[in-house]
Amino acid sequence: MTTAHPTDQPYTVQGHGTKNLTGLLLFVLLILGAIPVYWLGFKSLGAAWATPEYSHGPIIPLISLYLFLRELHNAPPIDPSAEVNRRPGIALLAVGLLLGVFGNMAQIADVVTYALILFVGGLVLLGFGWRVGKTHWAPVLHLIFMLPLPQFLYWQLTIFLQLVSSEMGVWLIHLVGIPVFLEGNVIDLGVYKLQVAEACSGLRYLFPILSFSYLFSILYRGPLWHKAVLLLMAAPLTVFMNSFRIGIIGILVNKYGIGQAEGFLHFFEGWVIFGACVGLLFLLAVAMQRLTPNPLPLRDTIDLDFDGFGAQFQRLRSIAPSRGLIIAAGITLAVSAVFVLSPKAERAEVSRDSFALLPMHVEEWTGFTIAIEAATLEVLDATDYVNAVYQSPSEANYVNFFSAWYADQTVGTGIHSPEVCLPVGGWEVYSLDQSSITIPGTIYGTFDVNRAVIQKGLSRQLVYYWFEQRGRRMTNDFRAKFTVVYDSLTIGRTDGAIVRFVTPIGEGESEADADARLQRMMAAILPKLPAFIPE
Repeated sequence: MTTAHPTDQPYTVQGHGTKNLTGLLLFVLLILGAIPVYWLGFKSLGAAWATPEYSHGPIIPLISLYLFLRELHNAPPIDPSAEVNRRPGIALLAVGLLLGVFGNMAQIADVVTYALILFVGGLVLLGFGWRVGKTHWAPVLHLIFMLPLPQFLYWQLTIFLQLVSSEMGVWLIHLVGIPVFLEGNVIDLGVYKLQVAEACSGLRYLFPILSFSYLFSILYRGPLWHKAVLLLMAAPLTVFMNSFRIGIIGILVNKYGIGQAEGFLHFFEGWVIFGACVGLLFLLAVAMQRLTPNPLPLRDTIDLDFDGFGAQFQRLRSIAPSRGLIIAAGITLAVSAVFVLSPKAERAEVSRDSFALLPMHVEEWTGFTIAIEAATLEVLDATDYVNAVYQSPSEANYVNFFSAWYADQTVGTGIHSPEVCLPVGGWEVYSLDQSSITIPGTIYGTFDVNRAVIQKGLSRQLVYYWFEQRGRRMTNDFRAKFTVVYDSLTIGRTDGAIVRFVTPIGEGESEADADARLQRMMAAILPKLPAFIPE
């Protein structure tokens, strides 16, 4: 943060200045005044940083601070005669505050954390003005790496990385002559079967390595295209190292049994992989440096400069109460006061029956429930669920009915599409499209469902699923998430569910036969559903 005189001229000399308690007080008030608006985001970050995938989060602000102080130390002296335009900083700061308030109103913590990044960017532009402040974009952009991914992106990326890591791990096992078969994310070694779970997707390495590759690309002394290579290498390097780990685990299991592999897995999944990835990034930087006409010494490949940082902190003591700082502090305190004092919208109370009360005898259908494994339940993270199999004497095959209901879809939990997780069990999606069906005599009438035919080996199944969102039936999970935001603001509800029906396509049966069976079962069970998934 640079200083400014009341005329909004910037402070002249970096790292020096007269002590100005008024300016420092205004700056502190500005920061403290924003805390209530972003408190929901801070809590969300704390919860995310407690998970293995985002445990690197606390070091990201420290790295950003290092980059910022490094830029200040290396920046040329400020021209005292230059005009300082603080209006963009005030505007960005105000946008960050308003977006934070919106995120609180919708009770979506991710929106609040994104707004926090905008607020920090506004502070930088406010302190230095547009001309100088815009050059400090790199430390602000780096803060993105401390944020958790939105859930729908997280699961899409997790499943993709699981499948890629599984394929490459099996390829490595094949190289050493061990017979192995891959079915979805299950590695079949004959005697043992290994499931590549979420912890093996590589996400817990990908996020910190992305941060370090970003840092390396900034600090690397070389051509721009070298920096781009370092930045883009993070994802393939992480996937390769994770696949190598999975392959080694498979080899150990085949030779020594599952007990040996468990110990190796816990040891090898942490700092060893992370350290190896960082080391490989550094070796790549050294190798590219050797390709330049006048390569630098090894110690100078990455520019790690820590000199003179203490003097930069002293500049906070000489912040002058510029007009821009006074306006920004006033806006922040006013927005925060209105936010704190305004009555909070109350969540609508949703009355429903537990799925435990779902009847197992519906017309001619008789059912029984099947418990879901603890690990799957942890991923599902639903408020309530049912997984039941129904059979009828007049039907050629059974129907599986599954539904997961969420009381709140804005606090990290939420629905993800079966399209994402079906391949994990070894099932391949043979076809997927929307189909309009009619269930007469029910409140559902005619509506669209996602209709998929999935296949594993010679087995085929027909799947219907949709997202039941407060009286709406939707086939698109992105649209469902947008309606959560809208309904949170308008009716105070963020509950919702996914509904899925599955039936095998038996030998000698057509898809039309399976369609008819699913719809007969739906006609029997759907009239009961509003008691468990409120309209």
